[in-house]
Amino acid sequence: MFIGLISDTHGRFDREFREFLEPVDEIWHAGDFGGGLDTEAEIAAFKPLKGVIGNCDDRRLLDHCPLFRFWDCEGMKVLMTHIGGSPGHYYPEAAELLRTYHPDIFVCGHSHILKVQFDKSCNCLYLNPGAAGIQGWHAVRTALRFQIVSGEISALEVFNLPRRA
Repeated sequence: MFIGLISDTHGRFDREFREFLEPVDEIWHAGDFGGGLDTEAEIAAFKPLKGVIGNCDDRRLLDHCPLFRFWDCEGMKVLMTHIGGSPGHYYPEAAELLRTYHPDIFVCGHSHILKVQFDKSCNCLYLNPGAAGIQGWHAVRTALRFQIVSGEISALEVFNLPRRA
């Protein structure tokens, strides 16, 4: 399966991100869609979507986007939440989810900082796609895409777009 991973769109789903994500089978969104319900609906109309609600999102999104998700993707256990922290510095709620679910992949957003790291402490791949929107202090807007086939990740690509105010 070919996955596109974004977070922190804050009401923006620009043409450049659509072009980068065009070939993917599914989009995972790690929260802070922004734009009320419109941005989530726009992305879901573009590609099949798995998302979680972020701290800046309209609470009505809880109908589609829970606080966290745990599922199997091509033989890999995936855990996604918006506020996760980072390896060695997980938020308490995220650390509890990691202890409970033992994922192969842990996805979060919130920091607006792109980070991909294998975390030996929980034996999982940590993925934070950074921020696709323009709200915040980040200088570059980012996204990820990758393939998961038979329990293995491959072809990881990073997309960078300068932030235009």
